[in-house]
This record gives sequence, structure tokens and C-alpha cells, in this order.
Amino acid sequence: MQAAEHDDPTDIKRASTSVPILDVLADRWSPRAWQDRPVEDEKLLRMFEAARWAASSGNEQSWRFLLARRHFDESWEDALACLVEGNREWAQAAPVLVLTAAATETRRGRPYKHAWHDLGLAMGNLSAQATADGLHVHQMGGILPDEARGRFNVPDDFDIVTAVTIGYLGDPASLSERRRESELAPRSRRPLQETLFTGTWNTESPILK
Repeated sequence: MQAAEHDDPTDIKRASTSVPILDVLADRWSPRAWQDRPVEDEKLLRMFEAARWAASSGNEQSWRFLLARRHFDESWEDALACLVEGNREWAQAAPVLVLTAAATETRRGRPYKHAWHDLGLAMGNLSAQATADGLHVHQMGGILPDEARGRFNVPDDFDIVTAVTIGYLGDPASLSERRRESELAPRSRRPLQETLFTGTWNTESPILK
């Protein structure tokens, strides 16, 4: 059963960018309210295929994903148990939950110092593909890595990094008051002038003039 009709917060959540960017990037945001609607397998496959083709250091492809679909996979409750309580409160309504992992060593047995960076690139691809397919992704750092390692038999040469919910945008009224306010608030980012430098640290790049 789908969530009741509600005001779509997409308009206020679309990024107010200083210059035009791709729609899939401007429209990407991280909701906590989900429709009780499964995500089609073909859309999930497109997301993970997009992640597969992310750039990585030495083509090491550090990323691994543990997928759990509510109502379909027996591992759903195990995946949910790997979240901190505050995240479990709203994530339990999502149709899809993913745990991400990154290799700690390269194929040659050397420390893989760019592994989390490369996982992030893969998740960027996944998020863009999800947005293109009318879906939303919410990534979480609030997880219990040891719980995940034990429940899913994750080997020692992988770090459990994040958890991710995926689904269709739901009704903000389903959230607590505090969460609902965040869901409906406009997005903001630090200005480029405080992020992009040329020459020395904190020296504004001339391309911003």
C-alpha cells in the first residue's frame, strides 16, 4: 500500500546551485520518509551496475554491498539490527537497506588507503542512477560495524563503512516532528568560495570571480 498523497517537497529540496549542474545531481537529496512500495529489481540492478563502473585507484574496486529487501530477504532484520537506534527508527520503513564495505588491502596485499574514497565514488554513481529512476538514497554513518561483521560474516580485510536506504519518497507526516522539520527544510551548502582555492589555502580561486 502506497503512502497517502502529500505535498511533494521536491521543489524546495532541489539544489539552488550557483551555476547549472546535471538534474540528477541537483535533485538528489536524502529523505527519511518512504513509501511502502518495493523497488523494482531492474532498477536495483541499474544502480549497482552504475556503481560497478565507478573509477577506483588502480582499478582495485574496493566496494562491496550487502543488499536486504524488506518483505523479500530473510537478512532484512539482520541488516536493520546493524543500525544505531536513531537510524533504525525511520529506516525500518524503507523497502531496501544496503550495508557498504571497503577493502583494506589491495590485490597485492598493500594497504588500500583510498578504499573509502573509491567506495564513495561508487555510491555517487549509484545515487545518480537512483535519482534518474525516480528513487531516493539516504546514506548513514550511524551503524554498528561489529554487529554487521558478525551477522554477515564479513572478512577482516574489509571495513564496514555505511548503511544506505533506498526507496520511493514517502509522506513526511509519517516521521517524528523533529525528523519532519528536517524533511521539509530547504537544502543548503557551504559556498564555493569557502571550498575551492588556488595558489594557497583559503585563497579564492580566480574562476569564481
